[in-house]
Amino acid sequence: MPASKKIIVSVPDSLLAEMDLMSVEESKNRSEIVREAIRLYINERRKMVLREQLRKGYIEMGDINKAIADESSNMDHEALNRGLQILAE
Repeated sequence: MPASKKIIVSVPDSLLAEMDLMSVEESKNRSEIVREAIRLYINERRKMVLREQLRKGYIEMGDINKAIADESSNMDHEALNRGLQILAE
């Protein structure tokens, strides 16, 4: 394992008891469980941040896409009217 740092973390007795049960069930020590929990937490936070960025991007692009569609629709409508006028002549 690469260089590690020791930290002190306070947890409620009930959480520690659950972690100790898990360590027996999974044959892992407390440090392994805490490292895994930190990794999972960091990965979930990254996913949440990415989802939020995507949501904001989709909202921004939605406004842009609507403006483009509206402009295109107006141009199509004008072209249709011109075409109908030509056919009517």
